[in-house]
This record gives sequence, structure tokens and C-alpha cells, in this order.
Amino acid sequence: MIALVVTMGTLFVWALVAGRLERWSIGAPVAMTVAGVALTVGAHPVVQVGLTTADAEHAVEIILAVLLFTDATHVPAGVIRSQRRLLTRLLVLALPLTFFLGVLVGGLFFPFGRWWLVAVFAAVTVPVDLAPAVELIRDIRLPSWLRGVLTVESGLNDGVIAPVFLVCLAGAQTYGARPGDASEAVVDALAAMLWAVLAGALVGKPGGLLLRRSWQAGWTGPAAVRLGIVALPLLAYGLAIVLHGNGFVAAFVAGLWFTPDSRALPPKALHLVEDVGTLLSLALWFVFGKIVTQAFTGEFDGWVVAYAVLTLTVVRIAPVLLCLVGSGVGRADRWLLAWLGPRGLASIVFGLLAFIGLAPVDPHGADLVGQVMTMTVLMSLALHGLTYGPLAARYARARERVGDAPGPGPGEGPDPATEGPDSS
Repeated sequence: MIALVVTMGTLFVWALVAGRLERWSIGAPVAMTVAGVALTVGAHPVVQVGLTTADAEHAVEIILAVLLFTDATHVPAGVIRSQRRLLTRLLVLALPLTFFLGVLVGGLFFPFGRWWLVAVFAAVTVPVDLAPAVELIRDIRLPSWLRGVLTVESGLNDGVIAPVFLVCLAGAQTYGARPGDASEAVVDALAAMLWAVLAGALVGKPGGLLLRRSWQAGWTGPAAVRLGIVALPLLAYGLAIVLHGNGFVAAFVAGLWFTPDSRALPPKALHLVEDVGTLLSLALWFVFGKIVTQAFTGEFDGWVVAYAVLTLTVVRIAPVLLCLVGSGVGRADRWLLAWLGPRGLASIVFGLLAFIGLAPVDPHGADLVGQVMTMTVLMSLALHGLTYGPLAARYARARERVGDAPGPGPGEGPDPATEGPDSS
């Protein structure tokens, strides 16, 4: 109970001074992380947080289920329509290239021949999350189409990489077992993905359809609709577990199926599930502060720092720039898209799940995953959270110098908040 009092008290104090803190690019993730470090450090911390229990694993999975469902429903349809070619380049081409480059870099820095483990490193550190630089989406110095593309990429790439992460983790968990066990574990993980897709579709499509028809028929009200939406990711998670599938992948699939019907629901229908997701995410940032206090107290591998640096720079930038060749996107826009790849909640959750899953069979591998995730997210908080403001100002000046001020670009519709250039 003391943990609840302290975390909610910290959140309330941050809410009182959020506007002033944002002047120094100190958002809620940074504030909650600092609080987590301060209140969980030492032999007798103010707050005790257990990270290796089965209950902790289920809690993290449920939080991820809500966040992935929210991500899937929060993707602006107008941006997907107008930027489908650019988004295809980022999600279908650049994302897999980023993952494979991350695996190769991990193989160079951690040369112990354990490719499943370095694949886990890559899967944990690849997903982009705008939380460390959330003000970027509201910065009008950047064109609306570019902010929309970043929003969609951030919302979808963690759901896309989640099945890859689970397969890699299943392979890594067979460390020290018979050679054939890895193949069996991967097959089981793939089967769990199929059951997750089925569970998500069984919940998301009927759920959205029934809520829409009930609302249109006048059988329900706005408050009840909001509560019904909150139930859907938890229902998808639970059904997937019953079917021996993966719960948080099911929640993401449910969100994708639910989204088309959600547009016919009352205004602000998604606000409750979004607020629940935000509250849960802030709790995870507090837990991340605890992870920071643990990750570097034991034996620390110095290669982790180099891996994190390259993950945030070359591993992200090179594939994005390569895949944008011939896209029609301007040079400044390409570099900004490539640089703005902050890491946040998805990396924290995947890292936690990998640590919990590997700890019983491979404690050293579990520690390495924790260190890689922690160092990558910490560096991202500094690099992306503190540099997006100066970068936005420099970007705006560069556009003005060439007479290309931020605003509707070629092919944009009259509503720049939802439409952008067709980057074919």
C-alpha cells in the first residue's frame, strides 16, 4: 500500500508543476523515472518492488495489453490513407532491417554465439515510443504530415515486433537444453501467436460491432460505452490465455479489429481507455526507476553502452534513410524521421518480460537484457527528450531558408491535421 501512496503522490506533485517542468523537456516519464530511482534505491528503500514473480509478469502483460490496444485504436486513419506508401517503407522495410541490423551488432559486441539472445536484445530495443519526446507531436514547427507519420509508426511498430520478440524469447529460454528444444519452443510460440490472432479477432470485431449498434439504437450511453471499451483488451487478453495464446498480442489484434467501428461511437469514447493506459504507463516508468537502481549494481558489461549508442543511432538511422531513398521525402524530413526514434514503454515492457522469462534458466542472459534495455531507454530519454526542441527549431529555420516553411506539402489535403503528402 505504501507503494500506491508514494507513486500516486508523485504523480499528483508532477501534475501540479507539469507546465513548468516541460520548459526543460522534463515530461511525466522522466519525472516518474527519477522518483522511482530515488524511492527504491538502497538497502532499505521507501518502496519495495518485486520484479521476478509470476504476479509481476502477469501485471506487466496486462499493462502491455491495454497499451497495445490503445495504440491500435489511436492511429489516425487519415494519415494511414495519405501516407500509406511512406508508412509501408517504415514498417514493412525499415523495421525488419532495423531488427536484423540490431541482431548483427549484438553478435559483434557479445560474441558468445547465442543468436537467440542477441535477437532478444534487438527485439527489445527496436520499437519506437514517442513518450520520451511526446511534445514533438504538438510542436507546430514540424509539418503535420511528419508528426502524423511518427504517431502511426510509434503506435503500430510495437505491435508488429511483439510476435518477433516472443519467438526470440522462446528460443533464448532453451539455453542449455537439447538442440531440438529450441525448434519446439519456437513452434509453440508460433502456435501461441495464431491463437492470439484468433482471440483478438473474436473479441475486437464483434465487440466493436455490438457497441456501435447498441449506441446507434439508443440502448446505451457514453459512460457505459467507455467502460465497455476498457473491457475489450482485458477480455482479449483473458480469452487468449484460456486458448493457450499470447494475451498482449491478442489485445493488439482486438484493437485493430475494433478501430473501424470505434469511429461511429460517441465523441471521446476512447478517452477512458487512453487515460487508463496513461496511468498504467506512468506506473511502469516508476518501476523503470527501480530497474535502473538494480541494473548496474552487479557485474556490468561495458559493451552494453556501445550497443545502446549504436541502437539509438546507426541501427535506427541507416535502415530508415535507406528505405526512404526515392520516396520523394525531402532531405531534412528524411533525417528528422531517422533521428526521431525514441525508445520507451515498449522496450521497458519487453525487457521486463525477457528478464523474468530468462532469470530461471539463464541469469547472466537475463542481467544482460536488463542492462541493454535500461541503458538504451536512459540514453533515449536524454538524446531524444532533450534534443527534440532544438532540432525542431533548427529544422524550421532550415525550411525557411529554402522557402519551404512547415505546412501542407505536395499532395496534402486542406486539413493538415489529418492529411499529408503522398510520399510515393
